[in-house]
Amino acid sequence: MTPKIAALFPGQGSHAVGMGADLAAAFPVAEAVYAEAEAALPGLRALIETGPLEDLTLTANQQPALVAASVAAYRAWQQKTGLTPMVAAGHSLGEYSALVAAGVLTLGDALRLTRQRGTLMQQAVAPGDGAMSAIMGDPAVVAEVCGGIDGVQTANFNAPTQTVISGTAEAVATASAELKLRGLKAIPLKVSAPFHCALMTPAAVGLSPDLQATAYGPFTFPVVANVTAELNDDPQRVPELLERQITGAVRWVETITALAGMGVDTFIEFGPGKVLSGLVGRIVPGARTIGMGTAADVNAFEL
Repeated sequence: MTPKIAALFPGQGSHAVGMGADLAAAFPVAEAVYAEAEAALPGLRALIETGPLEDLTLTANQQPALVAASVAAYRAWQQKTGLTPMVAAGHSLGEYSALVAAGVLTLGDALRLTRQRGTLMQQAVAPGDGAMSAIMGDPAVVAEVCGGIDGVQTANFNAPTQTVISGTAEAVATASAELKLRGLKAIPLKVSAPFHCALMTPAAVGLSPDLQATAYGPFTFPVVANVTAELNDDPQRVPELLERQITGAVRWVETITALAGMGVDTFIEFGPGKVLSGLVGRIVPGARTIGMGTAADVNAFEL
C-alpha cells in the first residue's frame, strides 16, 4: 500500500557548508536546482559549497541557501521514486520550500523572496535589541506569562513542551526570569534577530509588495500554513499568509497533529539536518520519520 507522505522542509539553523553537494553530483535535477540558484543569486552556490560558515549563516544568505538545498533533495527523491506527497509543510522559512515543491512558487521566485525576506528581517531590529529564548515546560504557562509582559510573545510552538519566545531583549529576559520562577527552563538562543514577533513588522511591510507582485501557480498538493496550522490550496491566499508568517507564531505542534489526523503515516524531512524529524517524534510518538538530505538517503529510500 502506498504510504501517505507528508513532505517537511526545515527552517533556519539546519544549514551546513557543503549541504546538497553530493545530491548535485548524483542527480541532474539537483544539479539544475543549484545552477538555477546561482543564476538567480550569483555567488550563492559557492557560499553553499565552500562557505565560510559565518557568511552562510547570515540570515540573508542562509534563507535562500536552505531553500536551494531542500528543493534539491526533494526533486532528487521525486525523480528517483516517482512519488508525490499528499501534503507538505515547512517550518518558518521552510514554508517557501514547501510551496516550491507544491508547484505554487517557482524556485527563482522563492530564492529572490527569501533573500529579500532575510535582508529585511535582519534590518528590522538593531543587533542586541531583540532576543529569543526556548522555554521547556507547559505552553499554557508560557502564553500566560508572555501575555502579561509588553514586548514579548510566543514565536514557535515547536513541541508539546518546547515553546520559543521572542521580543525585545529586556522583555525576553523578564519573561524568562518569571518562567524560571514558575519551574520552567529558559534557554537563550543564539539568533541574529527576534523572529516571529511584532518587532518584525517592518520586514513584513517591506516584503508585502514583492509577495503581492509574485505569480503563484496552482497547488499540486496542499501546504499547511504556519500561521493558521490549516491546509491551504488557494494560490490567492499565499501572499497574505507569508506576510503574516513574519510576525506570527509558527504553530508546528498543531501542524504535525493536523497531518497525523489526516492519516499521514510517513513524514519525510527534505534538506540538511534532522531537526523536524526530532520534533515530529515528540509530537506524534512512534511516527515514521525519514531524513532526506543526501544522495545516500535518496538511494536508500524504501517504502
